Amino acid sequence: MNRYALYLIAAMLLVGSNVGVGKSVVAFIPVSLFALLRFVIAMAVLWPLLRPAKIRMVKRGEWVNLFQQAFFGTFMFTLLMLNGVQRTSAVAAGVITSTIPAVVALFSWFFLKERPNGLALISIVLAIAGVVVINVAQGVAGASQDTSLLGNLMVLGAVCCESYYVILSRRLTQTLPAIDICAYTHFFGLLLMLPLGFSALVSFDYSGVSLSVWSLILWYGFSANIFSFWLWMKGIRHVDGSLAGVFCGLLPIAAELYGMVFLDERPTIAHGIALACVVAGIVLASLKAKTAPSMIS
Repeated sequence: MNRYALYLIAAMLLVGSNVGVGKSVVAFIPVSLFALLRFVIAMAVLWPLLRPAKIRMVKRGEWVNLFQQAFFGTFMFTLLMLNGVQRTSAVAAGVITSTIPAVVALFSWFFLKERPNGLALISIVLAIAGVVVINVAQGVAGASQDTSLLGNLMVLGAVCCESYYVILSRRLTQTLPAIDICAYTHFFGLLLMLPLGFSALVSFDYSGVSLSVWSLILWYGFSANIFSFWLWMKGIRHVDGSLAGVFCGLLPIAAELYGMVFLDERPTIAHGIALACVVAGIVLASLKAKTAPSMIS
């Protein structure tokens, strides 16, 4: 397995675990405030990268892609996912996020004209099968739990935003360094989120927020905005968009593993079967992935 595949795996493990972290945080603070704080934390670290000399070198078309990536991949994804998991069950959210590989493959076919070959289709099917197994098993076990149609639609919207983000990142990483993309998109994200979160920022009563919740917020800010973003950008430059969708299959699996480790959920046979399917799909995708010539250092 090449290092670029490992970058994508690490990124999706972080993103998946952050679904659980986000659900824990929004139980104590408003979604708009949490969403704003994640961008404030990111820009506190990334601000030195916004140097005028480098900004002037970015082309107009790249700015358009950067804004789209910020709007769909950070701003809309954050709002839809956090509001969605707040309104629906974790089981329902997991079932919906399991469609990410299929949506990415479809978007790659439509936007990038990357028609998946036989091996890529097998790996996609394996990834989808794995996450479907684990979520269907949990859906049967938790069939009596209430779910929200609005919450489910929000999570589905987040899936589409994440999938389009994958396509956009494939384009941008061919001409811009990963860390610069991270800085520019999160600056746009901060500007977009500021009008929504400012009122909560100044009016919220912070006295009831514990140190553990603040620790989760800080971790989420670094993990979601910097670590996972940089890892994904470094990997996606060398992997076809249709195959990159397979690695997104780790998102719901990571969310389930987080629940086992930190929420004392008991593993089942379905967990093992699902994990085996997803890992098999990732290995196939990694073996097939072609290393693209690097255009930047």
